[in-house]
Amino acid sequence: MKISQNNDLDFLHVYLISDFKHHQVEPITKQLEKALQGGVRALQLREKDLSPKELLAQALEIKPVIKKYDAKLFINDRADIAEIAGADGVHLTETSIPAGEIKDKFPNLFVGVSTHAKEGALLAEAEGADFITFSPIYETPSKIHFGPPQGPEKLGEIIKSVHLPVLALGGIKLNRVPEVLEQGAHGVAVISGIWDSKDIKQKAYEYMHHFRGVTS
Repeated sequence: MKISQNNDLDFLHVYLISDFKHHQVEPITKQLEKALQGGVRALQLREKDLSPKELLAQALEIKPVIKKYDAKLFINDRADIAEIAGADGVHLTETSIPAGEIKDKFPNLFVGVSTHAKEGALLAEAEGADFITFSPIYETPSKIHFGPPQGPEKLGEIIKSVHLPVLALGGIKLNRVPEVLEQGAHGVAVISGIWDSKDIKQKAYEYMHHFRGVTS
């Protein structure tokens, strides 16, 4: 099995994306802590229905839990909120402010970029992104507007075309992790695969298990 070796970004092996709006059975800090107990070390706070004020409040609410586990917090698309909240990074879309501009103004932030084609991946790399996600790999409701699944082979093509870590996103169920790692993915970005589980801690552990012995 091929696994990307980039020890500086090992925390991205399982990149968990928030979906707190649809998972309100218990407080978000409690849900998050279960994932962190399972080994997850990176969370992207992506709650597009929240106002900037509400997003900042939520970031500040979860930051102590993130810090407790020495994990990394990313804010979707808002570098200003990431900076104010003391987050570790920002995650951009292909229509966001260019990664290079964010790097210039917020040099302490990690910058990730969502991509859906080779052109976007190459552009993100040229602009100085630290990593990219590539999607959708498999069928998933959250990425249906980006077109049909591109499959692991296309993921492999993208990975070979850039020199930065690529995370597979879109329908990455637990049983599909080996397939994307075989293509050389640095890690996987996950939403429902973990949050929909009745045992978040255990499911997070099972995802992380694919990387045991790889992390530094």
